Amino acid sequence: MGLDRQPWPERQEPAVRPAPPQRVPETRPTVLGDWFIYLSIVVLVCGVIVITALELGARLSDPLVRLPLLVGAAVLGVVTVDALVRVWRSAWAWLAVDRGRGLFRFVWSAVLALVLVGAAGAAFVALTA
Repeated sequence: MGLDRQPWPERQEPAVRPAPPQRVPETRPTVLGDWFIYLSIVVLVCGVIVITALELGARLSDPLVRLPLLVGAAVLGVVTVDALVRVWRSAWAWLAVDRGRGLFRFVWSAVLALVLVGAAGAAFVALTA
């Protein structure tokens, strides 16, 4: 018995929408551009020292806790402000290319600002204790 087969319909190419770029060039780099990672390592080491000292029984008033806390908080503030400026500029650059990505970066800027305020408040409370 023979089968009556119908031919496959011809495949039509879907309408190809150009993909948005993956990056937008940075026209005005921030001051800490090349030092960002190294300063973040300083913050990490200061945090490890403070947390380890507190876990081993040191008090917030001990110099072993206060000194790295002060250094780490200051460097964290500088690094966070640098990141906030980068993300804010990036948000404006992305608005012209991809509105969704630009708006997402504005939210990211707001989160960085909240982190900066929270870290400053926590450092103030820890240093006045």
